[in-house]
Parts: sequence; structure tokens; C-alpha cells
Amino acid sequence: MTKTKSPSFHMDTKGWMKVARGAGIAGGAAVLTYLAEAIPGLDFGASTPIIVGMAGILINFLRKWINSY
Repeated sequence: MTKTKSPSFHMDTKGWMKVARGAGIAGGAAVLTYLAEAIPGLDFGASTPIIVGMAGILINFLRKWINSY
């Protein structure tokens, strides 16, 4: 099976869905980090960017795990 490539500066529906999925994962990670910061006494400080990245990885893992069944 050969892959077809979209022309430059043009994205098909599948490409837009991948962008939307990535944006959803990044947004979900930001929301999870915000909610975690809202817990009294919990402050990530300078580690917040690392926590956001880890939350994104966790969301993507859970998405893949749930969809594998």
C-alpha cells in the first residue's frame, strides 16, 4: 500500500483530524495541570512545563490504551 501525500499548503480531512487530536491532547494537559494547581497547597513552580508535558503523554497513553480494545 502506498501513501499519497497532500499537495503543499493543502490538508485533507485526515490531516485536520490529526491537528485537532493533537490540540485536544495539549489542551487536556493544560486543563489537568490547571486543576492540579487549584488544589490547595500544591504548587509545581518552575516544574509546571514538565508537568504539562507529562500530562499530555498520560492523556495520549490513555487514549491509545482505551482505543486498543
